[in-house]
Amino acid sequence: MAATKHRASRPGPISPNSSTGTSTKVWLFSLLLTIQYGAQPLISKRFTRRDVIVTSSVLACEVVKVVCAFFLMAKDGTLKRLYKEWTLIDSLAASGLPAAIYALQNSLLQISYKNLDSLTFSMLNQTKLFFTALFTYIILGQRQSIQQIGALFLLIIAAILLSIGEGSSKASSTENPDEILFYGIVPVLVASVLSGLASALCQWATQVKKHASYLMTVEMSVIGSLCMLASAYKSPDGTAIRQRGFFYGWTPLTLIPVTINAVGGILVGLVTSYAGGVRKGFVIVSALLVTALLQFIFDGKPPSPYCLAAFPLVITSISIYQKYPCLKKKD
Repeated sequence: MAATKHRASRPGPISPNSSTGTSTKVWLFSLLLTIQYGAQPLISKRFTRRDVIVTSSVLACEVVKVVCAFFLMAKDGTLKRLYKEWTLIDSLAASGLPAAIYALQNSLLQISYKNLDSLTFSMLNQTKLFFTALFTYIILGQRQSIQQIGALFLLIIAAILLSIGEGSSKASSTENPDEILFYGIVPVLVASVLSGLASALCQWATQVKKHASYLMTVEMSVIGSLCMLASAYKSPDGTAIRQRGFFYGWTPLTLIPVTINAVGGILVGLVTSYAGGVRKGFVIVSALLVTALLQFIFDGKPPSPYCLAAFPLVITSISIYQKYPCLKKKD
């Protein structure tokens, strides 16, 4: 595509011959994203009032994300070139399908969460790690070594332990087994499949088609916001915004979690672009440990035994995954 050729500033796939500078970027972006993911729940809880309309904060986050991405593109000198070469068709080809998939995934997750207890929901939601690895292989041809597959198993066990540690106070909203299956289990599993597919497509767009990470962030934010606005037209949030105003319940401090969440969205794009969707899964699970640590520091809530048991599993899985990559067979 015209808008994405000959752009040296774009991130590409990580290979054994990658420079030390690129590896440093991978670890830096992963570390920052881990901290952001881990701190976000506590920051949102402290600086977002309960009466803030969720849709307004999400849309505001997307706007901030777009502004930040444009600023970064202007800083690295790609904005002017993109202005001349960008086309709608290329944009939809790279970002349209992943954005639509993520929108459908979020809807399915909302349906499932209403019909499953929190623990079951969290455990089933971790299967997206395997589907990400599967679609990365199907779409990009990236194999996982036996050791890496084992590391994924360890990571999912750690995620399940962390989910148990969070507890489950929410009972299922229905006693009908069929409704639990079709409105709880099936939607979250389909959402996990879609999450893996969308993550692999994003990786394909940035690594194979060389679509700029910042540009893709802008495009997916715009498309996602349009989908949200369409769905919110007749939703309770949409009604609340029309009746009370977009910024109902906001304070100047509300901008803190919105901005940090937007920065996290940009970091997700960079981690996916440089390191891939599977490694992003490791970041997200690791962030749960950061949340537990921050809760202990700021709220005095000690980590549960499950969290303490999960910690070595996460460290071990990351170490194994990095140490034993799948080697290409020689012809």
